[in-house]
Amino acid sequence: MTLRFLAAGLALATLAGPAFAQAGAPTPAKGDTAWMLVATCLVLMMSVPGLALFYGGLVRTKNMLSVLTQVFAIVCVACLVWVLYGYSLAFTNGGNLNAFIGGFDKAFLRGVDPTTVAATFSNGVVIPEYVYLCFQMTFAMITPALIVGAFAERIRFSALILFVILWLTFVYFPIAHMVWYWAGPDAIGSAAKALAEAGDAAARAAAQAKLDEVKADAGLIFQWGALDFAGGTVVHINAGIAGLVGCLMLGKRIGYGRDLLAPHSLTMTMIGASLLWVGWFGFNAGSNLEANGTTALAMVNTFVATAAAALSWLFVEWGAKGKPSLLGLVSGAVAGLVAVTPASGFAGPMGSIVLGLVAGAVCYLFVSNVKNALGYDDSLDVFGIHCVGGIIGAIATGILVNPALGGAGAGDYESKPGEMAIAAYEFGPAVWAQIKAVLLTLVWSGVGSAILYKVVDVVIGLRVTSDEEREGLDLADHGERAYNY
Repeated sequence: MTLRFLAAGLALATLAGPAFAQAGAPTPAKGDTAWMLVATCLVLMMSVPGLALFYGGLVRTKNMLSVLTQVFAIVCVACLVWVLYGYSLAFTNGGNLNAFIGGFDKAFLRGVDPTTVAATFSNGVVIPEYVYLCFQMTFAMITPALIVGAFAERIRFSALILFVILWLTFVYFPIAHMVWYWAGPDAIGSAAKALAEAGDAAARAAAQAKLDEVKADAGLIFQWGALDFAGGTVVHINAGIAGLVGCLMLGKRIGYGRDLLAPHSLTMTMIGASLLWVGWFGFNAGSNLEANGTTALAMVNTFVATAAAALSWLFVEWGAKGKPSLLGLVSGAVAGLVAVTPASGFAGPMGSIVLGLVAGAVCYLFVSNVKNALGYDDSLDVFGIHCVGGIIGAIATGILVNPALGGAGAGDYESKPGEMAIAAYEFGPAVWAQIKAVLLTLVWSGVGSAILYKVVDVVIGLRVTSDEEREGLDLADHGERAYNY
């Protein structure tokens, strides 16, 4: 989801999320609508088959089917939870709790139909609300599926499904609301115009109060001014820290550090990584919600940051271990995709290349050196790639948005009501907002996930038995094999 700055005094306040048009709203353009339909399908492809194959190839043969089943089931569960109440909790006003969570105004999609629309990030431009709803739904699908990789090969399937429902409700939906919910460009523009046209002091005071009210109709992280174009905090840091907590609470796999737990099919992993890269264009470029130059910027950044990170990981690993590996190449590509996600519509292409180079090298160090030194069993490196890469990208976004560094700058919907100007860049407020967003996401998801894991463990039990783990989850949990030959 895209975020843009709104100049507010000396601070920077971001804009994000859906703003729902009122009566007399513009008609959606067919080109924008068509692009967003395609982008939505691309993001779905990231989960199934992309992520499923990427993860499936990395586990042992006896657990391949279990990982495919887990990812596919999570996608289905998230789909239904989203339309029942998740969309409403993420993207409506939550009353007294509005800074943290939405309400139930649109639970069961009440009030949503083919005629309702959602705003984009241009004044007077909208898309059908059903399209926006589906696009955001694909983000809710893939985020909990990412967590699976941290404790692959040892979690009980029933426990995972219960955890995902709870995690979406108490962790994902609040974070999505805090980062992406806002009143919208037209609401900001209308209130700013009324203030500019106000006559006497009483009218100005009333107009200012209205503008303040509109700007307060937003999530907490949004109000802080944090930028997240497509989900660095909401998706990657959120899932990455939840994965780390999960792998610590479940414990290490039997034989970890002693037996060879090698990927059974790097061919499948390479196919999955390639599908992820293609689908990520919907993830990043689609987050602009319309088809224009910013969409193209997000696309080119998704190309170059990914390539830079893949090569960075490859060459660092080559230098350290003496051989360039396919696993390192595709892992670096995913690290680059993760890092550029929050910056994709803000950074310039040269800044995105630098971001990719840094992310590839740093994520490699976490996956190889830090994980080994600390001894935690993050099976498929969810924390080392998604959380670490997401933190790098989130903080760097506050730097690379600077037009002086080739960035696109940040939008100001207030100084020229009815159109978007470019706000003045201030390094301190911009970077501090990013750091605060990262810290809150880490604490909210880390602590919240720990509580939810414990609840599920008490109710069902998180981990399969030792005998089931040795047999493999394909047979133990699902009674079938990925391969029969």
